[in-house]
Amino acid sequence: IRCWSNIPFITMPLSRAHGKSFAHRSELKHAKRIVVKLGSAVVTRGDECGLALGRLASIVEQVSMLQNQGREMMIVTSGAVAFGKQRLRHEILLSQSVRQALHSGQSQLKDMAIPVLEARACAAAGQSGLMALYEAMFTQYSICAAQILVTNLDFHDEQKRRNLNGTLHELLRMNIVPIINTNDAVVPPPEPNSDLQGVNVISVKDNDSLAARLAVEMKTDLLIVLSDVEGLFDSPPGSDDAKLIDIFYPGDQQSVTFGTKSRVGMGGMEAKVKAALWALQGGTSVVIANGTHPKISGHVITDIVEGKKVGTFFSEVKPAGPTVEQQAEMARAGGRTLAALQPEQRAEIIYRLADLLTDQREDILLANKKDLQEAENKGRLALPLLKRLSLSTSKLNSLAIGLRQIAASSQDSVGRVIRRTRIAKDLDLEQVTVPIGVLLVIFESRPDCLPQVSALAIASGNGLLLKGGKEAAHSNQILHHLTQEALSIHGVRDAVQLVNTREEVEDLCRLDKLIDLIIPRGSSQLVRNIQKAAKGIPVMGHSEGICHVYVDTDASVEKVTRIIRDSKCEYPAACNALETLLIHRDLLRTPLFDQIIDMLRVEQVKIHAGPKFASYLTFSPSEVKSLRTEYGDLECCIEVVDSVQEAVEHIHKYGSSHTDVIITENEKTAEFFLQHVDSACVFWNASTRFSDGYRFGLGAEVGISTSRIHARGPVGLEGLLTTKWLLRGDNHVVSDFSEHGSMKYLHESLPLPQRNVS
Repeated sequence: IRCWSNIPFITMPLSRAHGKSFAHRSELKHAKRIVVKLGSAVVTRGDECGLALGRLASIVEQVSMLQNQGREMMIVTSGAVAFGKQRLRHEILLSQSVRQALHSGQSQLKDMAIPVLEARACAAAGQSGLMALYEAMFTQYSICAAQILVTNLDFHDEQKRRNLNGTLHELLRMNIVPIINTNDAVVPPPEPNSDLQGVNVISVKDNDSLAARLAVEMKTDLLIVLSDVEGLFDSPPGSDDAKLIDIFYPGDQQSVTFGTKSRVGMGGMEAKVKAALWALQGGTSVVIANGTHPKISGHVITDIVEGKKVGTFFSEVKPAGPTVEQQAEMARAGGRTLAALQPEQRAEIIYRLADLLTDQREDILLANKKDLQEAENKGRLALPLLKRLSLSTSKLNSLAIGLRQIAASSQDSVGRVIRRTRIAKDLDLEQVTVPIGVLLVIFESRPDCLPQVSALAIASGNGLLLKGGKEAAHSNQILHHLTQEALSIHGVRDAVQLVNTREEVEDLCRLDKLIDLIIPRGSSQLVRNIQKAAKGIPVMGHSEGICHVYVDTDASVEKVTRIIRDSKCEYPAACNALETLLIHRDLLRTPLFDQIIDMLRVEQVKIHAGPKFASYLTFSPSEVKSLRTEYGDLECCIEVVDSVQEAVEHIHKYGSSHTDVIITENEKTAEFFLQHVDSACVFWNASTRFSDGYRFGLGAEVGISTSRIHARGPVGLEGLLTTKWLLRGDNHVVSDFSEHGSMKYLHESLPLPQRNVS
């Protein structure tokens, strides 16, 4: 403990011991001490005269939120020159023009020339105002801020370094946010040969180098550098081939072409990268991101700390495999090659995968056993999810049969002509089926989903990205390996990719330039999260499977209990399992009703009473909390309705448009139900569990869709195709079809080519 000027503080080591930066974005949430560097373009307005107050207020709000979470926040800010320029311009105009304006009017005032203002004078005039603004903003969050002005000499002088280090630590100890800036009122020009030259030498010639130096000196966990670009690109932003670099590793700078510097400020992107690499070498993680974009600036800092994929993350740990962006590009290229194969070749791949599922059965089940043991040991999975996670010999045999069905039905999928039109003489138009592109399938606890979806993607010529739950990691790994082995027989191994990196689902949903369709397979919460997170990418699926069975007055006694038992008890965790049982009021207190209740009790199904059902009972089961509940277990709701019309209304109000069933012998009543229930699947005298791609004869499904466009219900091969138009002409131009042109439109329908039904 030392005491200078009667203020005790703990002196810190002058040179930071080489720490270890975070290896992955997901670890950034553990950052305790954070430096936020605000570039000139972030702090200043577009006219470079004055501050961007709204943007600055948002940044202060985010910093305050993190500070109040118990983190230690520091800000390295620009803006004093811009703020001072605004003030000095105003003062100069006022002092030079008041008398002239009084005597000569406004015309002469408008023509007055504003002198060029010297930057140091602007900084001197703006520093106090900038700090006052920060203080006023932080006060709104009950946080105190303190200003520190530094120059390069403060880091080269041992005593000054000690003073600076001690002051900063004392401020952080007192929960004060230090606001640091270069003292631009007195700072000398940078020395030409004192650039970043290793961990012990860094010239504080701009706020980028200041932030890096400060971060290392203070043993900071994270340095966030905000600029006016999204991050680091592999070529100047705005150029045609420029791609945002998600993770930047030391040594990668050889592959980057730097553009011009920011519109304001001292440093460009090259300076930021050098400063970032210097900080990384000193053990501080770095993210460079856009702090000016109106859609993200309001949460860019908190998003970075939460580990979201924002800007460019600097890491010393290079993953062994490709990034998810590279995997998506590989899947697209592989998918295009796959689509160009002959139908027989795609079918051959699927047949080979089906054979591998049975030939390698023991290895698959061994891997699955590891997943089950780990899940049981950690106790993180409910019983329904454990059932979904489990594989068996019968499941693998069923999978193989389904895959062979897909192979047999895929002969005439891609490139099938569905419409032919003769537009005019020698001008023929065709509409043909083509793959959608790159599919992202996210699934939980369902390793059997991997070969199913892979086979459908192969048959439809789509590239595929798979993101499975970590609870099925061993099973997914071997099933993906077998899939790639099958793909290798025709050289398209890369068409199906398994994402093994630590990508968050939300980050994957932002890859709108690489992914064409997202298909979630999992809990309703997973589907809702993906639908919310997907920006610009369509999501196919259903968020809930609230399936109803309505028992009509004319229902057959023999059929009722069989259908209800199968719908609820055969696999209660499935999305097509019965969740709400609707019973006609006239059936209450009848032998049929008693049989239904007895069967449910024998099957140990917990019953929840709907409001109307509860009103008929003296002692009722627990009343349901919501009629819109997917139990996913041996539980269901029973509710009473007065008619088939009321049953339809109930389904429309509380259902999820998934699968709904009527049990009746009255054909007229059944047809009314079939025609009026607006769900993806509507059945008469059949179990809800038939709502399945395999049972529909589709071979397999990627999921069940309740959306009203493209595909609905169990989505098989046809649902993974779209169309394109092919026009074949001979020197045709539109002007020939004008009023005085030489050609006329025919628009004749032409016969379709014979389909291959072998």
